[in-house]
Amino acid sequence: MHVEFTAIIEPAEEGGFWAYCPEVPGANGQGESVEEVKKDLAAAIELMLDVMREEALKKASPLARREPLVFA
Repeated sequence: MHVEFTAIIEPAEEGGFWAYCPEVPGANGQGESVEEVKKDLAAAIELMLDVMREEALKKASPLARREPLVFA
């Protein structure tokens, strides 16, 4: 399975670029080049998804089954 996110990249007033991902609220990045900002944003997306997972698991009932779903 192919997973894709959208990077909205804009020039920063102070130079370089900043970016955000509309599919993952709170994920944003910055960098001096487009490649750098994309790497920073990818790391932020990964971090936000981990945080979202941890928060969601805290809300699950202790009686709920937890099983991994793996997309190949």
